[in-house]
Amino acid sequence: MPCGPLDPRADPSQPVAYQIRITGQLGSRWADWFEGLAITVDGGDTLITGPVVDQAALHGVLKRVRDLGMPLVSVSPVEPGLPTALGTGQADVSAT
Repeated sequence: MPCGPLDPRADPSQPVAYQIRITGQLGSRWADWFEGLAITVDGGDTLITGPVVDQAALHGVLKRVRDLGMPLVSVSPVEPGLPTALGTGQADVSAT
């Protein structure tokens, strides 16, 4: 059962940038704990944005969110240069 058209430009060897939204506010000092992903505050939520090398690494980031005890709102792939959310500007996918 097909899930939809494949993107011929997708390169599985390249990291995918994700935006993870959690309820509550984290300071930028948490960036090291989240392995250099960008930490930004959007109203009462925190956005954790940046490239993730594979699904195992994404699950590792989500485990850290779980360990914080903060509610997970969403996990979304983002394309470089596209707005990540209303009023948050551009995705910072340069963090490694």
